[in-house]
Amino acid sequence: MDEHRIAPRRRLLKGGKISFSNGAVIDCTIRNLSDTGAALDVNSPVGIPERFMLVVEADHRHLPSRVVWRKERRIGVHFEN
Repeated sequence: MDEHRIAPRRRLLKGGKISFSNGAVIDCTIRNLSDTGAALDVNSPVGIPERFMLVVEADHRHLPSRVVWRKERRIGVHFEN
């Protein structure tokens, strides 16, 4: 399969949190990660807003994120500057 992403993604399994502007938080698993985006496993993508802060627990990074696709239990995000 051809890779069409701007930056190659690294496969991994890291804990993360989806943090909403209202203070709510949802746990997620970061399946892959690049400089420009990530794929996240969630219990359900229902109720997750278009934009949120992704917190990478391992290194405490806070990445402003925008959802670019949704599947049954996975979402793809692009990191915003």
